[in-house]
Amino acid sequence: MEHLLGLLRVRIHRGVNLAVRDVCSSDPYVIIRMGKQKLKTRVVRNNINPVWDEDLTLSISDPIPIKLEVYDKDTFSLDDKMGDAVFEIKPFLEAIKMRLDNLPNDTIVTTVKPTRTNCLAEESHVKWVDGKVVQQMVLRLQNVECGEIEIQLTWIDIPGSRGL
Repeated sequence: MEHLLGLLRVRIHRGVNLAVRDVCSSDPYVIIRMGKQKLKTRVVRNNINPVWDEDLTLSISDPIPIKLEVYDKDTFSLDDKMGDAVFEIKPFLEAIKMRLDNLPNDTIVTTVKPTRTNCLAEESHVKWVDGKVVQQMVLRLQNVECGEIEIQLTWIDIPGSRGL
C-alpha cells in the first residue's frame, strides 16, 4: 500500500469502425495492460461498432503508459488481433495533483493534442465534471487498417495509500 498512488478507473466505452476479422464482422473484446496488470472486457458478438461501457480498474504506483489491445474472439483458433494503442496518464495525474475544487461543471483543466507519438484521434480534454477530474479519449488503433476506441479516465483515492 505504501507504494500505491491510487486507482485509475478506465471506462471502455465503445469501438468505432473496428476491423472485420471473421466472414463479415468481428467478436471484439479489449485488454488493457500496465506493468504486470492485465484486465479484459467481455466479448461483443458480431459487431464492428461495439458498446462495452465497462469499468476496468488499475492500481497505480508508477504512472507508466497503458497499452490497450483489441482482439476478435475465435472459437477454434487463436484470437485475431484487431489493433492496439498506447496512452499516457501523466497529464491526467497532473490535473489530479492540482487538488481542484468548486470549479464550474465541464471546466477544461488541460488539453492533450494528438501527435505522432500518441494514439489520440482528436484533442483530449481533462475536465472537472461532477466534482471530479475526468478525461475522455478517442484512441486511434495502430497496426490495423481501421478502428478507434473511446475511453474515459477517472481517479479513485485510496485511504492509507501514498496518494498524489
